[in-house]
This record gives sequence, structure tokens and C-alpha cells, in this order.
Amino acid sequence: MELCIGAGRLASREHLDHASEAALVDRCRRQDMEAFGKLVDAYQNRVFGFVKRMVPNSEEASDVTQDVFIRAFQSFGRFDARSSVRTWLFRIAYNLCVDRARKADRSVTEVGMSTSPDNDEQIDVADNRWQPEMIAMDTELREAVEEGIRTMSEKLRTVLLLHDREDTPYEEIASIVGVPVGTVKSRLFLARAHLQNVLRNYLQAEAH
Repeated sequence: MELCIGAGRLASREHLDHASEAALVDRCRRQDMEAFGKLVDAYQNRVFGFVKRMVPNSEEASDVTQDVFIRAFQSFGRFDARSSVRTWLFRIAYNLCVDRARKADRSVTEVGMSTSPDNDEQIDVADNRWQPEMIAMDTELREAVEEGIRTMSEKLRTVLLLHDREDTPYEEIASIVGVPVGTVKSRLFLARAHLQNVLRNYLQAEAH
């Protein structure tokens, strides 16, 4: 099976209500390719947007995204609908990105702060979302933002992208990455702190 993961297809984004999604899932369990194509159209943009910030380049991100939907199609018989299709697809995407990073044995830079992102201590996170598109940023500043994201640990980058880019609730993120909600909030706090520190350093350098 080969999916068309490219600029043309990624420009589309359909909205599915719960009833429509449930009907499509039922058909996908019977290996209905037309129904599966509609789910791909509805979700591939968001999945690709997440994956391309988790892997080094767009071509590899396209390959991973394609693999996400292939695996989903092969696994619909085991999808129990306790979570949404979107949450399920992001969980598959997250696991593939983690597996890819482990196989490549690539190191990541952890944030040097005293709070551990792996504990279950709950941190109240102010909803000051990272929204670079809301700021009139020049090319260099956008590159600084992307560099800040790239230099986060995979754990921090995942929750930042899911929450601030994809508007995914804490509970869904916890389900996707397999940690308590309190840990999600801790990681989000650290991710934002890391990004703010990167941007602060960039702005200070620009001022000199």
C-alpha cells in the first residue's frame, strides 16, 4: 500500500464528527479502502505536522507518516475506540518516532533544570502557548524557534508540539505517551522554559 503524502494532499483537512468517524472506523475494520482514504484525508496533515518536527527532514517525515497510516490500516481490527482516532494515530506516530530515534542512536539535549520531567509531580502550567505564527517573526527568529525545538529532549518536544501546536488536551497527551497527566504538565513547563531560554539568548545576541 502506498499513500500520497505530499504538499497537495497535506493541504486538505476535513472535519469528522463522532458519528461519521465511528462509521468510517467500522468500515476500515472490514478493510474498506475508500473509508480509510477519508480518514487519511482528515488526519494526515496534523500527523505529518507533528512528525516533521520529530525527525530530521521532510522526506523522512513523509516516510514515517506513511508508515503511521499503513500500520493503522493493518491494526484497525484491534482498535477498541476507547480513545479517538486522532489520539490513536498520534500514539502510533509517537512510538514510530521514538523507535526511529533509538535505532539511530541519536542523542538529544536535555534541559538543565532541577525539576525532572519524568516524575509525577504536577506543575500548574499557565496557558501561554508557544504560538510563533502569532508573532511577526523574521526568518532568523523562526530558525531560532525551530532550533530550540530540535535541541529539546524527545520527551519535551513531544508534549510541546501536541499541546501547543495540536491543541491536544493533557489527558490525551498522557494517553499518547503513556505517562500521568502530572508528568505531561511537568514536561510542558520544562519545554516552554527551554524554548524561552533559547529565544532570550537569541534576542540578547541580536541586541549586541
